[in-house]
Amino acid sequence: MKVFVFGLGFSGLAFARAALAAGWEVAGTHREPETHPDDKIRYITFGPDHPLPKDAMSGVIGLLSTVPPTEKGDPVLDALRNDINIMERFAWIGYLSTTGVYGDRQGGLVDETSPLLPSQARSQLRVRAEEEWLSLWHNYKRPVHIFRLAGIYGPGRSAIEQIRAGRARRILKPGQLFSRIHVEDISGALLASLAKPTPGEVYNLCDDDPAAPDEVISYAADLLGAPPPPAIPFEQAELSEMARSFYADNKRVSNQKIKTVLGYRMRYPSYREGLRAILSAESGSASPGADAPSA
Repeated sequence: MKVFVFGLGFSGLAFARAALAAGWEVAGTHREPETHPDDKIRYITFGPDHPLPKDAMSGVIGLLSTVPPTEKGDPVLDALRNDINIMERFAWIGYLSTTGVYGDRQGGLVDETSPLLPSQARSQLRVRAEEEWLSLWHNYKRPVHIFRLAGIYGPGRSAIEQIRAGRARRILKPGQLFSRIHVEDISGALLASLAKPTPGEVYNLCDDDPAAPDEVISYAADLLGAPPPPAIPFEQAELSEMARSFYADNKRVSNQKIKTVLGYRMRYPSYREGLRAILSAESGSASPGADAPSA
């Protein structure tokens, strides 16, 4: 069994390693494959000046794309478009999108049936990319699945590292909520879908507990025994245009569908379990939630 991952970044590499552990053969793309030496993963350079080798898809039955679209379109779809028949043998295709496609709901709840009202240009591109991927199912019956990811965190990329590096900022914006997802739950949900394909479906990937950003920073500081950063009202915070744009959307995202349809059980149902697990892994002790089944 072989799975191919376009984009072996933070989420893609975590999924690739989880798939290896589950018995899959894995290949995938990276801009600089030599920076990730792993004898068990076949790394392939892919980009505008690096087309895929002719044998890249040999034996592949599962495909995941983590590559974001550009204003010119989806680079992965562009690479595969001329050979749509190559996907005839695929049993599963996954595309990682974002919950940003729902836009701002002023703290309201959204699920996979909610209308898409993206407020940011990058999220509008995602909506277009989702439509193009799903057209492979509607027009050619290729087994496409869309996964809308909330804010991603995990080892090396969390509030814990921000506190330690002195980069954490506790910004207060009353009523602001963000949904999150631990990278291991992304991998777990994708493997659950890979084992139980449901072509044409869309899934939200997020934990059970949308929370205010300052709450997460304070909790991480408490875990580390460090004082929390001083509170800064959002109006007074000096943020980049990109950082400020994330605060434009305020919503709670439902993950009920991955539980009922895929039977997935969250390893880290909130940021609390996730942050504690990161610290536990550093000390070599058992991670909270690590004994929970992936699906």
